[in-house]
Order: sequence, then structure tokens, then C-alpha cells
Amino acid sequence: MKGLLKYLLAVPLLIACKGGTFGHDDTLQNNERPLVETGELSAVQTKAFVLPRLGRFGSFRIIGIEEHGKQIQPGDSVIQLDPTDVTKYIVERETALESQLASLEKMLVNQENRDSETESTIKSELATYELRKLTLEAAQFESERTKQIKQLEFEQATIALNLAKRKLELNAIINENDLKIQQIRVDQIKKDIQNAYNILPQLTVRTTIPGIFQITRNWRSGQLLQVGDEVWRGNAMASVPDLTWMKVDTQINENDFLRIKVGDKVLVRLDALPEVSFEGWVSNIGLFCHAKDPNKPRHKVFDVEVRIKVSDERLKPGMTVSCEFLPSENI
Repeated sequence: MKGLLKYLLAVPLLIACKGGTFGHDDTLQNNERPLVETGELSAVQTKAFVLPRLGRFGSFRIIGIEEHGKQIQPGDSVIQLDPTDVTKYIVERETALESQLASLEKMLVNQENRDSETESTIKSELATYELRKLTLEAAQFESERTKQIKQLEFEQATIALNLAKRKLELNAIINENDLKIQQIRVDQIKKDIQNAYNILPQLTVRTTIPGIFQITRNWRSGQLLQVGDEVWRGNAMASVPDLTWMKVDTQINENDFLRIKVGDKVLVRLDALPEVSFEGWVSNIGLFCHAKDPNKPRHKVFDVEVRIKVSDERLKPGMTVSCEFLPSENI
């Protein structure tokens, strides 16, 4: 009887210790458990080497490239592209320029000759005009028939003189238009040549920031780009992450979405150095929820970016880290 009494008295105490009711889970509530997620380090800023639009040239062959993973400094040459097509184009355009300049010179000579001929014709027609004019004036005392003939000859001389003058004017207009068209051809070729010369220095790709040189993979072979590979306009060839400031790319479960906000404090620990923590903060939270694994569509997550406040040479891109998100009240 005493044993039964002790048991009945003990049950309420056990219930109180468990939370006050039967069937209550002894795990922490969702908002009470620590929020820790794994992620990967990456640089906040990365210098990407993308083949830009270089005139009429759509692709280039790599003839030199820096070693993958090598530490480089500003000004270092990291990629050398083949200038053969550009130099060949320059030679072709310079040959075309010589031809067009010769055509321009010949055009000027021909125009001068035509103008000279037309001016000679005008002088001749002017002399005839003056003669017909004097003859007409002298025929005032001649017969009507003679005066009519002299009048007709004067009018014909006047027409011939005006036609010669008009021809000179038209030649001037034609010459001016022809010269403009030919000069446009010459100027365009000169522009093509200058643009091609401007491309040549760009075929030696240099970095403007220090960092670790990372070569992009060839989209066809899946291997790192190498000497002999062809790269096309808009293709990324390599990149250099700026290791001064690092960030963590991680994800949180959709159930934890409301537990964090931008600005919250985060403790970041390297898997390689778990005893060392780096202070960070939530810098961005994705706007969309998505499946973490296509094979598990019900497991939804939000992308989260964490910026690390300090610069440390031990932080390298690609390293695995854990992020402990601290509640706002702990900041």
C-alpha cells in the first residue's frame, strides 16, 4: 500500500519534469534548437575573364595560359590569344587601302582632265559666242534673211556656251559626290585597320587584381581550357577571386525561414579548423523557395548568403564550413 502511494505521488513530478502533460516530446521547440547549416566559401568579388566582342573576329585560339591555381598579381599576363587572324586581316586591309588610295588619286587626275577639257570647250564656245555677237551687230544693215541667219547663229552659240558652262557645273557636282564616296571607302578601311591594331594588345589578357588563377572548363570536353583550344565571343576563359573578402553560400530549410533576417549574426567555422570561428552576418536571403534535391521535391530550402566580417588568409574558395545562425536577441 505504501509502495502504491509513493508511485502515485511520483507520477505528477515526472509529468512536471516532462513539461506538464503526458505525450509531450522532450526535444526542443523549433525556435529553441540551434540553427546550424553547412555551406561553401567563395569570394565576394571575382574577376572573370570573358572573351569580349573584338571587331569582326568571333573566336580565337589559346596559345598561352597561366597555370591553374597559381597565385597571380596585378599586371600579370594570364592568357595569350593567337593574333594570326588579326594580323592577316590587317595585311589584307592595308593592301585594299593602297588600292583605294590609288583609285582616289586616279579619280582626281581624271576629274582634273575632264575639267580642263570642259574649260577649254567653254573658252572655245565663248570665243564663238563673242564672234557671233559681233557678226549679229554688224548685220543690222544687211538683209532680213542675213540678219535672221546671224541671229540663229548667235542663239546657237549662246546655247553651246551655256551647255558647256552647265557641263562644268554638273562635273563639279559629280566629282564632289564621287570623291565623297571614294573618301568614305578609304576612311572605312583606315578605321578597320586601326580597330584591328587596337585589338592586338587585348589578345594578351592581364589581371587587374591579385588572387588565385582559376581556368574555366571547356564546354565541349569538360576539361580545363588549354593551349590549342578555341574560345568564342562571350565565353568565360578564367577567373580570379579576390580573396580579401569572403562569403558563404548556404541554404536553410523552409521551416526555418522566419528564424533569420538580413543583418543577423552568424558564427562561421571551417571544417578544417572547427576550433576557430569567424564572425559573419546574413547579407542576403533568397526570394524563392526551391527543392534542394531534384530527387526530393518535398525538401524545400531558401538560398542564404553570409558575409564574413574579417579578412583571413586561411579562408579559401571552395572550403566547407558550418554556419551557426544566432537569434536577433543574441546580437
